[in-house]
Amino acid sequence: MILAAYHGTRPGLPGLYNRAVRIVGRGPYSHVELAFAEREAVERGEPVESWSASWMDGGVRCKSISFDPSRWHFYELPWADAAQARQWFLTHDGEPYDLAGNLRFVLPIIPDSRRGWFCSEAIAAALGWSEPWRYEPNHIVTICRDMRI
Repeated sequence: MILAAYHGTRPGLPGLYNRAVRIVGRGPYSHVELAFAEREAVERGEPVESWSASWMDGGVRCKSISFDPSRWHFYELPWADAAQARQWFLTHDGEPYDLAGNLRFVLPIIPDSRRGWFCSEAIAAALGWSEPWRYEPNHIVTICRDMRI
């Protein structure tokens, strides 16, 4: 299982959002995905099963993604339970995107949604972390990158 972290910038309004997430998170990443594939396949840009939560896709979803290595960084998660993570996503597939929870990083007075998920929150939950609403993409990457078996 691979954590894919987006460091590119989309055109238009989505690009402004990419920049805002990076500024608030004080890091290079604005979105994360869990890819259920071998690192080599991901790095070659082959289409792979990828799970996350996305505003543009309407919430928690699976899609086949051919990652462009010039826009994504990849982190192996040998310590993670891939079956548990996939099961979490299968259970929550189709649940809405948590825009309010995501905006909470900028405006802390906004409450977290009890029924939706943003990308890093969904991944933290799938990995079995407590209080997954606390994590934005740069937090997830830092923790996963520095984890040791």
